[in-house]
Amino acid sequence: MRETYLKEMGLWPVWRLRSATPQQGPESAAPVEVVSDLKRVSPQDLVGRSAAIQQMDWQALRQSVAECAACNLSEFRQQTVFGVGDQSADWLFVGEAPGAEEDASGEPFVGASGQLLDNMLRSIKLNRRKNVYITNVVKCHPVGNHDPKTNEATACEPYLKRQITLIQPKLIVALGAVAAHRLLNTDESIAHLRGAVHTSNGIPLIVTYHPAYLLRSPQDKAKVWDDLCFAVKTMNDVISVQDNEFN
Repeated sequence: MRETYLKEMGLWPVWRLRSATPQQGPESAAPVEVVSDLKRVSPQDLVGRSAAIQQMDWQALRQSVAECAACNLSEFRQQTVFGVGDQSADWLFVGEAPGAEEDASGEPFVGASGQLLDNMLRSIKLNRRKNVYITNVVKCHPVGNHDPKTNEATACEPYLKRQITLIQPKLIVALGAVAAHRLLNTDESIAHLRGAVHTSNGIPLIVTYHPAYLLRSPQDKAKVWDDLCFAVKTMNDVISVQDNEFN
């Protein structure tokens, strides 16, 4: 029975998924002044750099990410991978890092894991074009697809924090351990974090497996379906609470 539901929701099997079509969210039309001198950063400058980033609008933030050389990932990238989707989305999905295909295209989740993510979104009647924003903890492809190192994630942290502030999502979905650990400041396992509503800077957050993990461990797709159902329930609860506050 579970397999039947997964098939209906487009989560089974992965090799039947369609190709993803990356979409670019609208950019702010207002002219901005980009804070300069953010490319080379020493440890003592981190606080000032973070403060400057927190003042940026979308256009300035995107430009700053594109020019960033705050860690050694910048030496090997083809381009940065900023994010994609609705910049006023209720749903924010955060992965760990771009892969090689994302490095080539400049968009997050465009490879096989992106195709699976698109199917996951469709299963709960979402898509990356509307009311969803997708980004990663780090904005550059780690050579060899290693998990982002602490210094790499720390260098990118102000960018993710600013994206969250600008989007003001109602719910964050952390895709995988790296995103969960950075957003929740924990080292608990995915198994321990799943099935509960956490908070990150006051925003409800739930944890599920990264699509790339599901490609290696398809037997856990049913668990992700449970997580997606839980996410929908959580979103409905958030909306209900907010509606009651306004009434």
